[in-house]
Amino acid sequence: MRKLTTLPDMRKFYVNGKWVNALATQEFAVKNPATEAVIGNITMGSAADVDQAVEAAKAAFPAYSVMPKQKRLALLEKLLAIYEERSEEVAQAISMEMGSPIDFSRGEQTPTGPGHMRAFIEALKNQKDREVLPNGDTLIREPIGVCGLITPWNWPINQLVLKVVPALAAGCTCVLKPSEYTPLSAALYAQMIHDAGFPAGVFNMVYGEGPVAGSTLSKHPDIHMMSFTGSNRAGVAIAKESADTVKRVALELGGKSPNILFADCDLEKAATDAMTYVTSNAGQTCDAPTRLLVERSCYDEVLEIVKRVAEQQKVGDPSQPGDHMGPVAFDIHFGRVQEIIKHGIEKDKAKLIAGGVGRPDGLDKGYFVKPTVFADAHNKMRIATEEIFGPVLVVIPFDTEEEAVSIANDSPYGLAAYFSTSDKTRQERVALKLRAGQVHINSEPIAWETPFGGYKMSGNGREGGLIGLEEYQEIKAVRFPA
Repeated sequence: MRKLTTLPDMRKFYVNGKWVNALATQEFAVKNPATEAVIGNITMGSAADVDQAVEAAKAAFPAYSVMPKQKRLALLEKLLAIYEERSEEVAQAISMEMGSPIDFSRGEQTPTGPGHMRAFIEALKNQKDREVLPNGDTLIREPIGVCGLITPWNWPINQLVLKVVPALAAGCTCVLKPSEYTPLSAALYAQMIHDAGFPAGVFNMVYGEGPVAGSTLSKHPDIHMMSFTGSNRAGVAIAKESADTVKRVALELGGKSPNILFADCDLEKAATDAMTYVTSNAGQTCDAPTRLLVERSCYDEVLEIVKRVAEQQKVGDPSQPGDHMGPVAFDIHFGRVQEIIKHGIEKDKAKLIAGGVGRPDGLDKGYFVKPTVFADAHNKMRIATEEIFGPVLVVIPFDTEEEAVSIANDSPYGLAAYFSTSDKTRQERVALKLRAGQVHINSEPIAWETPFGGYKMSGNGREGGLIGLEEYQEIKAVRFPA
């Protein structure tokens, strides 16, 4: 098992098959969110740096786009093998750069890489390159072109693989702009792609901030598709900037996912899972079920359970083993989470039953947040409508199934929805009424190859498996003469 003994040189970009010096000189300090210590500096790419990477991807596209599927599959299989060999390095990098507890990083964050890679490999193996319709016309699937990929910091490898691998599998070339807060794992993955033997220019990576590097990608006339995961504000900007060149735009944005607990479910398990979902990854998961809707007949019992689980949740050093919660990823985000918790107490007047403002006891530095629970909330409160992206649960009572569905759907978001009930007919009925891209019943997980994405302001397009692969393909219709 390889350990991360030397940090990659984050001042360089990966362009045209090699690590190159940046044209820009502005640097950004990357901090360990648990200690607030600087662990390295990255160069923030300029428009010229992005142009250079796009030019490399554009030049590589003609040859790579016609590479036979079997050769692309062989490259992806090699990449998967390298990743599995170096997975401990990835786990340590994620723990260091975003504060993911090391056991969580090993058990949850890092396995998303091979999980999604295998799903895309199988999708590519099984997909037909062309098919003949009943009318005799032929449909041919081709790579869309040069892709701009922008990934977030909260699940850095998960989101990187969900974009880079289907692009490479489809025969596209790409330029990746990872989050400036999580450059270590991105640099490791870039080196793995290099070591797997992908041709020069097929994959390129430039660090930078959204308004400069990201905007340059969105506006660039030689980029044919933009795929972005992150905030709604940035997603809207990318869509607008891409419109002038009529790019395809895939967006995975925010969420405020509901979790409905009906009285006939296993309350202890369902309520415990509800709180655990929200403290997992310090609440920094876009589809986290942060609105807990509880049938009134069991409301008080559920409040007791989530309060107990929140208060028992350990918070501490992410470098140490254990099932504790780590910090949120960076200082600005810590301030945002603290501000909205304060708003919930002072402005929304919600009932605080666990946690609150400030760091947990015994922690005087680092971006640690108390696991927090608000009760007696409703959908006119800011804490019940705005994505907090921290370990904050709001609990809302309801009386009928119809009311529960109405409250659940009363949101600008529709990324995921959760509910628990032992009633089989209700499972079918409620699942079909919820306006969300994924629906989880009784805490059942969803597989790697299942498409992920949302309704409404949670974005458009889907990631993962066959449908995620198809996002990077064009359909050509041909009538061949008889």
